[in-house]
Amino acid sequence: MTELDAVTLGREFYYHAVMLTLPALVVSLVVGLAVSIFQAVTNIQEQTLSFAPRMIALAGLLVLTMPWLLQMSIYFTVQMFARAAQIGH
Repeated sequence: MTELDAVTLGREFYYHAVMLTLPALVVSLVVGLAVSIFQAVTNIQEQTLSFAPRMIALAGLLVLTMPWLLQMSIYFTVQMFARAAQIGH
């Protein structure tokens, strides 16, 4: 394995890691911002108020995106096993 191969594997790993986590991070950020704006407007300063809406939104997101997440994870895993087999020869 050359340095270029290692860099390529690292780049693919980070790309897939970002693509798998980005939807959850964006939804959590948007819901948290919406709850914060709601708290500022209504003057409710409860720290635990943003937890339940975030969890509900993330659960809904995972239900909607689970096929895509699994497909992307399986594709990456198959590619890594194929490359490991090539290196082994």
